[in-house]
Amino acid sequence: MIDHTTRSHSILSPSGAHRWLACTPSALLEQQFPDTTSGAAKEGTLAHELAELKLRHYFFTTDFGKRKFNAAVKKLKENELWQDEMDGYTEEYLDYIKTAALSAAVPPYAVIEKRVDLSAYIPHLEGEEPASGTVDCSLIGGEILHVIDFKYGKSPDGRVSAERNPQLSLYALGIYEAFRIFYRIERVKLTIVQPRLPDGISEWETSIEELLAFGEYVKERAALAIKGEGEFHPDGKTCRYCRAKGRCRARAEENVRLAFSPDFGKPPALIDNADLGRYLTQGTDVAKWLGDLQDAALAECLAGQEVPGWKAVEGRGSREWTDMDEAFGKLTRTGIAPEEMLWERRPLTLAQVEKLVGKKDFQECVGEYVIKKPGKPALVAESDKRPAITNRVSAAEAFGKKEEK
Repeated sequence: MIDHTTRSHSILSPSGAHRWLACTPSALLEQQFPDTTSGAAKEGTLAHELAELKLRHYFFTTDFGKRKFNAAVKKLKENELWQDEMDGYTEEYLDYIKTAALSAAVPPYAVIEKRVDLSAYIPHLEGEEPASGTVDCSLIGGEILHVIDFKYGKSPDGRVSAERNPQLSLYALGIYEAFRIFYRIERVKLTIVQPRLPDGISEWETSIEELLAFGEYVKERAALAIKGEGEFHPDGKTCRYCRAKGRCRARAEENVRLAFSPDFGKPPALIDNADLGRYLTQGTDVAKWLGDLQDAALAECLAGQEVPGWKAVEGRGSREWTDMDEAFGKLTRTGIAPEEMLWERRPLTLAQVEKLVGKKDFQECVGEYVIKKPGKPALVAESDKRPAITNRVSAAEAFGKKEEK
């Protein structure tokens, strides 16, 4: 089993390919800044480890039987980030792969957590390890290479599409190079399984010829990126996870242009819908950029550096008990009834109850008492997969209301 916490990331890593393919100079630029790991990323790493155990137990039961599997899972549960819901979400990932394997025309060979060499497409600096990537799962057989990637993110903004996904495409190239002497591969299928989202499965299929053409494109872009050459291409998607995003001059100049230099002539007193859409599109990254600037400036001030016109101050503090039990005991002794004054009895939220009892048991036991109310309307880009809604009343709804009278 791979130690997911020690996965190495080269300068031109597959996970960052969407960035350095579009904005080639950013790869070397961001090396000046530390690479940090968030709590969500650590939680995702733990979920990946559980997912790997389940795949190994399913495909290689002889070598990784029930006793070894249960012992390994028990060890994972000792991690402070463990959540029981991880079991259900990784089961959905396993179910998808089981279905894909069982429905294949030819029983496929399963490749689990394999590190693939990408040096045929991505160069590396002297002293750096050759470019590589770790593929969550691949199924090979019947002239089809199926690459499946597990994502544990739960934010709709973090939804990942498999269509022309550069990370998965690089993984597919790595698997192809490793197994092409054993298998004749004609088609390539890419899948993202993101079980914490309601429609978190994304699939895309292409030919091996198109994948290899992408590989040639990668070679050209990577040759520029490894030398820090090419043109900067700042935008919301490219800059989102770039470590240099708060100090990048190209991004700063582009956002100033978008915010203060509209590209159309003298407008009328009121903006129309076309202008509304254009301003929203132009300003998408401006607010995020200002936030990143503030983070960078605060870090400088806290480090004792001067940022003209700005300084770091202590924010509004908060109070907390040093010993709540002792404090409440003293208040009780003064005559305050704890059950009336010091404690509130509130039910857990629906989501908290589901998390407590488990998704499957929750549905079987009390699912009939749950209804899903529509969420508050939100404005998103047209590319978002969710269906559009309006406040217009349909003819059927209008007539239905009349008939009820």
